Amino acid sequence: MTSAHGGGAARAAKRVMDSVLAGVALIALSPLLLVVAIGIRLTMGSPVFYRQTRPGHLGRPFQIFKFRSMLPEIDRDGQRRPVNERVTRLGRQLRRTSIDELPELWNVLVGDMSLVGPRPLLMEYLPRYSLEQNRRHLVKPGLTGLAQVKGRHLVSWDDRFALDVWYVDHWSLALDLRILRATMALVLKGHGVPDPTAEGYEFMGLGPKES
Repeated sequence: MTSAHGGGAARAAKRVMDSVLAGVALIALSPLLLVVAIGIRLTMGSPVFYRQTRPGHLGRPFQIFKFRSMLPEIDRDGQRRPVNERVTRLGRQLRRTSIDELPELWNVLVGDMSLVGPRPLLMEYLPRYSLEQNRRHLVKPGLTGLAQVKGRHLVSWDDRFALDVWYVDHWSLALDLRILRATMALVLKGHGVPDPTAEGYEFMGLGPKES
């Protein structure tokens, strides 16, 4: 077993793989990224990208980049839009195909993220984790991860975190490659993607925190 927070040579190899594959993917996908950016600009206006602070390695904050898939919460008349009216037709397609996540390849290229690792969640979740759950931050967050290929958002919070911690303890380059292959298959099939208008799936903590 190769621990994700062990061998420096293995970590260096993972970083090289991340940089090379993310760079190649950004170049290869650049025509698609341009078309999507133009589509968002025409249907949703500016900005094209959605940015949010997320916890990275050891919980350190970084700015994650995604394509926008929703209209602003407040419309031009100052009225609050319902969630089901905020997600555009294009936004639904971007989420269904996971194309909205492609700008995160830039986060991988600059070293904020890895291709594979626990998904970066919200900053406000940090104090809600148990000590065991918080171990998910011992590695860089990923564009995809073990929990995503086991069902993405259809997996319960406790199972997702258990899978994240298992990944931390059992990481290897071979495991990363298996997860990447499984991710491609799932994305092509569109499996495990939640309704983008769904609400109420916030992580509130699982029982009393460990001291």
